[in-house]
Amino acid sequence: MATESGQPNTRDTETGGVFSDRILTVPNALSVVRLIGIPVFLWLMLVRHADGWAFALLIASGFTDFLDGKLARLLDQASRLGALLDPLVDRLYLVTTLVAFVARGLLPWWIAVILIGRDLVLTATLSVYKRRELPAPEVIYLGKAATFALMSALPWMLTGEMDWAGATFGWAFGWALLIWGTALYVWTGLLYAGLAVAVARTIPPVPHRGS
Repeated sequence: MATESGQPNTRDTETGGVFSDRILTVPNALSVVRLIGIPVFLWLMLVRHADGWAFALLIASGFTDFLDGKLARLLDQASRLGALLDPLVDRLYLVTTLVAFVARGLLPWWIAVILIGRDLVLTATLSVYKRRELPAPEVIYLGKAATFALMSALPWMLTGEMDWAGATFGWAFGWALLIWGTALYVWTGLLYAGLAVAVARTIPPVPHRGS
């Protein structure tokens, strides 16, 4: 429903259908539920230290994220609101999870800075396309793999804090995914930024009408 860089598409690239202006749809309802889950996750992590419940909430969020995209296509309920809301909730979950992990001492602060900084830089490139009235760049699927690795790494790392037989494995496997995902996330960020620079150098901005 959106590009990996967080920029909404104007067309459903998998079905070829144009997004509607509908608001009350099943996928949008799932996105709202995920959005409500963000402060609950922070409360579980930082106040209650209920790592098991926090883990379950992260897994549920990931499943509903997958489900709302599938339902949007199956039910023909792709909407402009969903195209904006779905990537917004994804980014909020990633940022709040990173902040919570840093606050708990489960993650070095500099990794969170790198990951969040990457998204801030790409957000700044939006003006390049907007000033030229161009659509968002095509999805780099390696970036989607990086996001998946990161969002899988954090729950696995959380299992390392839980009292169960696989805690050591969970922590190690989570860190492996985190390192791999961070490297891919930074690399694809550089690719997106390089594309924006190329566009800025080769395509002049569209003059303001009436100027």
